[in-house]
Amino acid sequence: MALDRKLLDVLCCPISKIPVRPLKREELRRINEAIAAGELRYLDNSAVEAELEEGLITENAERAYRVDDGIPIMLEERAIPLRSLRLK
Repeated sequence: MALDRKLLDVLCCPISKIPVRPLKREELRRINEAIAAGELRYLDNSAVEAELEEGLITENAERAYRVDDGIPIMLEERAIPLRSLRLK
C-alpha cells in the first residue's frame, strides 16, 4: 500500500527532523537480509524481528521506520539505525 503523497510531504524523522521517503526495493531487500541475520536493533535496543513489507528512510539514510498496514510507525524508540548497512 503506497502512502499518500501529502502525508509523505509532512513526515520527518522525530529525532533529526530530516524528511523521510519510501524505501526503495533494493534498500528494503538489504534491510530485510540484516533483520533475518539478527543484525538490526531498534533504537530502544530491542531486536528487529519481523521483516519490513514497506518502510520509510531518512534522506540521509541513517534511520528507517516501519510502515505496518499502511501506518508509519514514527516513534523514536522504534527507529532502526542503519549506519552499519551503509545504504547511502
